[in-house]
Amino acid sequence: MHIAPLLRRGARALLAAGLMGLAALASAQYPDQPIRLLIGFPPGGGGDLYGRTIANELGKHIGKPIVVENRPGAGGNIAAELLTQAKPDGHTLLLAMSGNVGSAPAIRTNLPYKVPDDFVFISQLVETPYGLVVRGDSPIKTIQDYIATAKGGKMSYASTGTGGAAQIVMEMVKQQGGLDILHVPYKGSGPVMTDLMGGLVDSFFAPYTPLMGAINGGKLRLLAVSTDKRLPGMPQVPTLKESGIDVVMTQWYGLAAPKGTPQPVIDKITQAVKQAMQAPEVQRVYGADGAQASSLTGVAFRDFVLKDIANYKRGVERGNLKAE
Repeated sequence: MHIAPLLRRGARALLAAGLMGLAALASAQYPDQPIRLLIGFPPGGGGDLYGRTIANELGKHIGKPIVVENRPGAGGNIAAELLTQAKPDGHTLLLAMSGNVGSAPAIRTNLPYKVPDDFVFISQLVETPYGLVVRGDSPIKTIQDYIATAKGGKMSYASTGTGGAAQIVMEMVKQQGGLDILHVPYKGSGPVMTDLMGGLVDSFFAPYTPLMGAINGGKLRLLAVSTDKRLPGMPQVPTLKESGIDVVMTQWYGLAAPKGTPQPVIDKITQAVKQAMQAPEVQRVYGADGAQASSLTGVAFRDFVLKDIANYKRGVERGNLKAE
């Protein structure tokens, strides 16, 4: 009998058992300090609201406060990069979204992180459809009016940036509908609203939920949304799909951890998120503007992200789009 190989195998088994024991101990003690939630937007926006809402409630169920850390810039990519540099112990999380882990990998070849390799996708939180809006006093009353006018090459639309998720999706709309619409990029929704209300741009394509105040107040008219079916809260608004433009895309938000985070820690966070999502305040905030809560977790959430990237890639390739 060869003793040396047996000893080596035994040593490896003991090492593996020791590491598993340490991981189990660390997981049992998790969390042992406040948890950072990285948000790639400045305070006050829709993404920040969704992130802070779940952070406030999640802290109650996981046993430690969730401290929001706003790291805006590069469409949320700075926050995503910071997550991948963090210690994989569950004490740093990311508000992942369709921009920094969806459209960005589809259009940018120089990202400092890889999706999905550098992330553990924990739980999707909420989806908000894209909407096509015009001024409330626009002569364009319906999506059919818009399509007819756009086929004549007499329309423009605003987005919040060249190469961003909204532009990619609107390019899909143009391709599907055979529409000739001029893209006018802006640095944010504030300048868009100024020029839209002033008549300098004809329409705005963006996640519609932050615009609900202006829509309900009559300043904006929502022509169509990018969901598969009409929204229960707005049954009068048609989908792009039923209007002959087969584009179904949403902007979404969820939680992710760094690669290598122990599975027991991920499981504990996942369970706490499920409990937090049932809180009346979370449901109120997420439902107030028509956003749709999601229950995707783990592998199902990861698969959703991969499908999202593939959809964005098709839009980028067909439109020959480039990032800023």
